[in-house]
Amino acid sequence: MLNFRKEERLTNKKIINSLFIKGSSFFIYPFSIKWNIITATFKFPSQILISIPKRNFKKAVDRNKLKRLVRDAYRINKSILSESISDSDKKFVFTLIYTEKEIVDFKLIHEKIILILQRLLKEHEKIAK
Repeated sequence: MLNFRKEERLTNKKIINSLFIKGSSFFIYPFSIKWNIITATFKFPSQILISIPKRNFKKAVDRNKLKRLVRDAYRINKSILSESISDSDKKFVFTLIYTEKEIVDFKLIHEKIILILQRLLKEHEKIAK
């Protein structure tokens, strides 16, 4: 359960386009989150796209470091979503866009990922009713 498989990454261009066109969004510092609930057949309860803009971090080393930190924080805490949504046919697709211009420490990223996943869970419960 504490791994991050390729199937959990959002790579389908049609789903990504519909996410940015029809999806809802909210902001929890330092992330902007776009999310949507779709009916899909993929195995995992959610798929995620992590984006670190090149405009804010010119060096690939910095972008890759941030992606690793965000992926690791998500990998550790994804059970918040998967325990509640796994039996549902409605799946979450969402993107995390890092908006800060500086690299923040892992502890802050970890705390914010927990808040994001809890908020997404609340959104799913609203729609499921």
